[in-house]
Amino acid sequence: MKTENKKQKLHRYIETADEKKLKAIYTMVEEEIEETSDLWNDEEFIAELEQREKKYLNGSSKTYLVKESVARAKQAVKKIKSK
Repeated sequence: MKTENKKQKLHRYIETADEKKLKAIYTMVEEEIEETSDLWNDEEFIAELEQREKKYLNGSSKTYLVKESVARAKQAVKKIKSK
């Protein structure tokens, strides 16, 4: 089943689930939800994103093609494994 289908099924299920089932589901993912949502309230995180966006838009940051990024990641992994 594709991810999008899973998401749709979960959304439909959550909309109709009773309180006991909602509590159980929420308990399983609560910590992850809190970690994710806290980032958007973190002033340092937002400032960093804004700084990176400015650098990207004015052309002062180095950007990479996907192929270049993958090659660099593979090279880094290879270097770590050889140690």
